[in-house]
Amino acid sequence: MSGPLPDIAATAAGADAPAPRALGLEAVAMTKRFGAFTALDGVNLKVRPGSVHALLGENGAGKSTLVKCIMGYYRPEEGAVIVGAREQPITNPRQAHALGIGMVYQHFTLVPGMTVLENLVMAQAELPAVIDWQAERTRLAGFMARMPFQVPLDAPVANLAAGEKQKVEILKQIWLDCRFLILDEPTSVLTPDEADDILGLLARMARAGELTILIITHKFREVLAFADDVSVLRRGRLVGGGAVAELTVDAMAGMMIGGATAMAPAARTDQPPGAVALTVDALEALDDAGEAALRGVTLAVRRGEIVGIAGVSGNGQGALVEVLAGQRPANAGRMMVDGAPYTARRSDMLRHKVCLLPEEPLKNACVGRMSVAENMAFRRFDQPPYARARWFLSKGRMRAAARDLIARYNVRTPSPDTPIAALSGGNVQRAVLAREIGGDVEVLVAANPVFGLDFQAVADIHGQIVEARNRGAAVLLVSEDLDELLELADRILVMSDGRIVHETSGATADRLAIGRHMAGH
Repeated sequence: MSGPLPDIAATAAGADAPAPRALGLEAVAMTKRFGAFTALDGVNLKVRPGSVHALLGENGAGKSTLVKCIMGYYRPEEGAVIVGAREQPITNPRQAHALGIGMVYQHFTLVPGMTVLENLVMAQAELPAVIDWQAERTRLAGFMARMPFQVPLDAPVANLAAGEKQKVEILKQIWLDCRFLILDEPTSVLTPDEADDILGLLARMARAGELTILIITHKFREVLAFADDVSVLRRGRLVGGGAVAELTVDAMAGMMIGGATAMAPAARTDQPPGAVALTVDALEALDDAGEAALRGVTLAVRRGEIVGIAGVSGNGQGALVEVLAGQRPANAGRMMVDGAPYTARRSDMLRHKVCLLPEEPLKNACVGRMSVAENMAFRRFDQPPYARARWFLSKGRMRAAARDLIARYNVRTPSPDTPIAALSGGNVQRAVLAREIGGDVEVLVAANPVFGLDFQAVADIHGQIVEARNRGAAVLLVSEDLDELLELADRILVMSDGRIVHETSGATADRLAIGRHMAGH
């Protein structure tokens, strides 16, 4: 059950003020195995009370496993969790909550059909058989008055913007009297303004002694701006860390990738863009619920340029990619490649050399049980040299072509005959990228191409996209990571509520201006 929070000023006023509420926590010699695989190998993590502590590491480094051990979702084979100054056995999330440890997940856990008030009340561990809603409203109104986040109690969660939902998730944990908050990629669905607002307020609460924050993030900008300390995991081991003020981005990145050499970004050729290759004119489409997803979207992409599409998730970017891929019908408008109609059928894609790198390629662009070679042949499996008369397929030629692509695009697979589902996420992404741009490509559409991938894979795939642009391809890059767009795009368009609402040059882009348009302002 929740309790009143102390006034920050009173806490700092003197000896008679309430003791700071922020919890310190240590994970000691934490080891977790899944069969023969060691996900955590003797990890020690110490988070000071009243601090913001960043946890960094490549995909698969053990970050999620570590916090799940702290929260009681997993039971480690060895190790202990110390809360305050006492070892605590935590075997389930309820015990973690009872100790004041809470977690805000990457995806929202709120009930959309309920109001903010109802979500907060129903989240409590103990409720009476009959809820006195007026009494609960009074208690929550008093709680909200002391909080830096202001969210209307009677607003249905379904009507809230992503930033407001994230605030409710955080308020829920504080309302439940959690004083140690674990945040898992908390800004992945937020605009830059919203991210800075929320992280800034949490950092101030931590430094006032009300909370301790452990944040999992891949954004070095957030670490430098808001974190006090950092710990870096690599392959299940703690490999470094320290005070953020004493570390550089290069130092933190070096800890993450170890002895491997990070790929240098592909050199961008400095040539003016060519003729318009891809045109989208007044495009409209509906979402799965029959509501407008695209509202008169118009854009053009020239040869030799990357046009980035920015926006908070759910504002039409996904529908745009699906229409271009032929996975969603358009209700109105038209698409053209080199001035000719484009209907997003396979025959059109082959004729116009339109290639696609969709989000979650294992789900959207592969057949998991089929081999790497077979998946790499999908684009032209019924054409020479793979087939004769469209019927007689040559597995040998498929393997030979796959070996060439595997070598050229650094796809790490035991063999071309390995089922593609057995590869890591980064290597599935590389395999699909190799298939799509390994031959002639005039138009490349890439949607969140490095989401969830490790540091090395991100650099590799970014390099391949830039090289396609340098060769004269027109690239439409849809990403929810503004840093990625600022790094790669020649022009940036912003989508909000199914419309293009802002355009800027990548070289002179104003992060705050983009963020305001992403938020619909």
